Formats: sequence, structure tokens, C-alpha cells
Amino acid sequence: MFAVLLRLGRMSKPFSQVDVFTDEAFRGNPVAVVHEADGLDEATMAAFARWTNLSETTFMLEPTPQGRAGGADYRLRIFTPGGELPFAGHPTLGSAWAWLQAGGVPAGERIVQECGVGLIDVRLEGDRLAFAAPELLRSGPVDDATLAQALASLGLGSCEGAAWVDNGPGWLGVLVPDAETVLGLRPDFAVMGDLKLGVIGRYPDGAPADVEVRAFVPTLGAAEDPVTGSLNAGLALWLIDSDELPEHYVASQGTALGRAGRVHIDREDGQVWVGGRSTVRIRGTLALD
Repeated sequence: MFAVLLRLGRMSKPFSQVDVFTDEAFRGNPVAVVHEADGLDEATMAAFARWTNLSETTFMLEPTPQGRAGGADYRLRIFTPGGELPFAGHPTLGSAWAWLQAGGVPAGERIVQECGVGLIDVRLEGDRLAFAAPELLRSGPVDDATLAQALASLGLGSCEGAAWVDNGPGWLGVLVPDAETVLGLRPDFAVMGDLKLGVIGRYPDGAPADVEVRAFVPTLGAAEDPVTGSLNAGLALWLIDSDELPEHYVASQGTALGRAGRVHIDREDGQVWVGGRSTVRIRGTLALD
């Protein structure tokens, strides 16, 4: 483990940085986690998230009374360099792992996280965690104008399917013929505008993963997210229900960025679980002085 001392203000908080959704060191998606963050105001949280310049920075707080009544072990606020999100997947798993490694003990059989979309169950699956995919806030077909904008921004003339798969961040999912098409994308972010696009395509049988995924989010301060739990959760709900993908599969993400993300999708008794390995790479103190 490394140690880090970050100076921003007049109190100290435990700090972790976690590598999420990978078995290989430094090839997943990092998340910065500030523990015991009660007392920090929103402006300080946002400033620190901009300073880390990671796709997400999280702040762990005591649950609200409503959250505690629902069984929450902690409350999580999630910030990108561009603002706050009501939910995100890799910050959920990375923060839960950091909480466990710091001595957290769930009150029940599973960890329960309170966040902007409500309560999220997180379970331990061997050496990895998995979160229960939340219900979509927006689903269904995409209007013609929005689809045309999305395809133009991706440099595509057509796709195999598109749907809203929004569980908080605002995802629009695009299915393309194969993983090679996904990896070959060179998006035009000016044309993409405010859209948050997730693109998925299948690998041939026998490949190390079943599908390749890419996530484009130019307005959130990171043009492409390396490995994205919320997007994979939304895509799974859409594509398993439409029989495009099986109930158990592995998604690869981050290949185009030199990462080696692996997201494990499992649907059991109607519930989709989104899992992956997490490792604390940095542990230290955030000192506010």
C-alpha cells in the first residue's frame, strides 16, 4: 500500500483509492473514497472531486434517518469532476470494498448503501463484490432525432438496437454488431453534446469476455469512462430482457484506454447483479488545513 497526504482544509479524514473491476493492478477504474465525510460541505466535496480529476470521487457519511430505517450501513455521495451523480456502479463497489477493508461490518447479510437513487444492496461473491442493479429511471425506445445524433456522434450509419438504460447518470445504450465495431469507434464529442452513450458489441465464442463495452460521457469531465458499473447494469437489464444476451456473461471494458476491466453480470430470480474485483491501492489521510 502507498500512503498519501492531501491538504485542503482544517480537519483530517481517512482516504482510500481503489482499483475497481479488474484482476490486474492499475488496469481497472480508480475511485477516490473519503471516509467519515460528515461535516464536509458540498462545495468542498465538489472541489476535491475536481482536484482528483478521477471519473468519480465518493464521500461516505452516516445514513439519513430514513436510510437507517431501511437498513443502510452508510450513505454515499458520488461526484465527478463535473458534478454529483445519484448513482454510479464502480464507485459503489469500490467504496463498499474500502469500507470493509477499513473495518466496516454490515448490519445484515449484505451491505446496504444509501445514495441518490435510494438503497442499493451489495453482496460478497467469493473475492469480489456485486451490487443489485437498480430499476431504470428511464427505459424504452429512443426518439428518431436523438438516435440520429447519437449515431452521428459515433460515426455510425446504423445500429442493431438502441434504448434508454438510465439508472441515474442518464445512459442511452447502443447495440452494435460486434466488439470490433465497439473498439473501432472514434466519437465526435462536439456532436455528442449532452448525451451519455454506452456502446456494446459481442465477441465471438471462445473469447476471454462475451461483450465489449465503451462509455462516453463528455459533459461529466471524462470523455470516456474506463469501466462503468451503472452502464453495464442498465445494458444488462435491457439486453437480457430482450434475449440479446444470456443471464450470465462477462463484459470487457477499457480495452481502448489500455485498461483490463471485467464486469460479471448474473441474473438470479429476476435480479441482475453487477460484480467485479476491487483492490485498495492507496490508503492515507485527507488533511484539510
